[in-house]
Amino acid sequence: MGDYKTQQENFWAGEFGNEYIERNQSDEYLASNLNFFTNALQKADKLNTVIEFGANVGMNLKAIKLLFPHIDLNAIEINTKAVEMLSMLVDKKNIYTGSILEYPVPKQFDLVLIKGVLIHINPNELPGVYEKLYHASNKYILVAEYYNPSPVTITYRGHQDRLFKRDFAGELLDCYPDLKLIDYGFAYRRDVKFPQDDITWFLVEKC
Repeated sequence: MGDYKTQQENFWAGEFGNEYIERNQSDEYLASNLNFFTNALQKADKLNTVIEFGANVGMNLKAIKLLFPHIDLNAIEINTKAVEMLSMLVDKKNIYTGSILEYPVPKQFDLVLIKGVLIHINPNELPGVYEKLYHASNKYILVAEYYNPSPVTITYRGHQDRLFKRDFAGELLDCYPDLKLIDYGFAYRRDVKFPQDDITWFLVEKC
């Protein structure tokens, strides 16, 4: 585990991040993700490349690969144990092992995805992350997070300052006037067929 800038990074790079891996690999979760991305990407054109910011073991990318079989997968992941499993899906040369905050954005991708990750980033670092999301995209950004119209902090599995809710997509749109919202929706944890974790998603296009 690296010695990272924020407590939140060290939290996910360490033992809690290792435990998270075990909770998020079921076939049911993959099925829910497949339904999720079918809905969230229905207004997107053909996608040849994707990068996920905070990919964990690749359950989101696995679903996207089923929808777009020829897509080139890329990922950023801070937890080294997760990267070991992720590398069975994504070519190692396409994985940046480390913090999103340190990712250098060497090139652009058709789709930039961040799902359930912005909520765990130190709020002081969000402007820099928005900048990386923007510059990494040549077409679309999909933001899928817990939504709240104003910033709030929530206790997360007994831990303080580890989960933050706000209007992430709205802030991103405010930062970059050439971004346009083209679709949005909500996935509910009580959906009887394809539950998600109360995620509000926003598909943004770079004009």
